Amino acid sequence: MCQVAVYLDDEKIMDSVMLVESLPEGVRLVKMFEPPRIVAAAIRQVDLIKNKLYLESLVQEAENG
Repeated sequence: MCQVAVYLDDEKIMDSVMLVESLPEGVRLVKMFEPPRIVAAAIRQVDLIKNKLYLESLVQEAENG
């Protein structure tokens, strides 16, 4: 089973994520036995070797732009 650790702005926010879905409002993260979580972020990088997903906050983009 392939699971990833998720980092938001380089800070780890979740472990053992099994499903990642890009949505207009952000990214939906799904773990086993927990309700899905939607994070206001965009996917920055996926490292398949290290099983890590890097997200970038959409809030910062709105503040800076």
